[in-house]
Amino acid sequence: MSDHEQRNVPGLPCDPFHVRIHGRGGQGVVTAAELLGLAAFFDGFEVQAFPSFGSERMGAPVVAFCRIASEPIRVREPVTHPDAIVILDATLLHHVDVFGGLADDGFVLVNSLHSAADLGIDTVTDRVGRDHVAIVPAGELARARTGSPRPNVVALGAFGALTGTVSLDALERAVLGRFGPDRQDNLLLVRAGFDAVAAVGSA
Repeated sequence: MSDHEQRNVPGLPCDPFHVRIHGRGGQGVVTAAELLGLAAFFDGFEVQAFPSFGSERMGAPVVAFCRIASEPIRVREPVTHPDAIVILDATLLHHVDVFGGLADDGFVLVNSLHSAADLGIDTVTDRVGRDHVAIVPAGELARARTGSPRPNVVALGAFGALTGTVSLDALERAVLGRFGPDRQDNLLLVRAGFDAVAAVGSA
């Protein structure tokens, strides 16, 4: 039995597991990558998280990356062939090549109130499989619980449920570590995202 099995932590669909996060300035794209990496570290993995260099002004497209592996990570380049893509702003879908390099068995998480058909991503859904795609109203869930529509923490919870690469416990620990125990609202957000995807998967 491996250390990961002994510690009852998630497994990786592939090793290493490459994640690319797209959004706009002000949506917490870089923070999402850092929190994902911290959660994966708490689950016992080697991690690497960093932003793409460029404009991070409010509303401008922003990209961040996270690698998760069972062995030390030596590569430092941006993720060009992701195993999972997180899209925090659906308006980027037809303006940026967000799906570039996505693995045929990859995962896709989109923050939106609309369906895959409405978003025009049916071809991507058909390619990777419907069980590898989650469309979650992360911004609206965040707004309902905190008054702020920033989608990143909700999206992290949804990512954990969709991919199984990070545990809810580790995500909650990462959120508490980053924002402190006085920000319990972030625990509500990460759980809301996780539950939104878990409920669909169990239906």
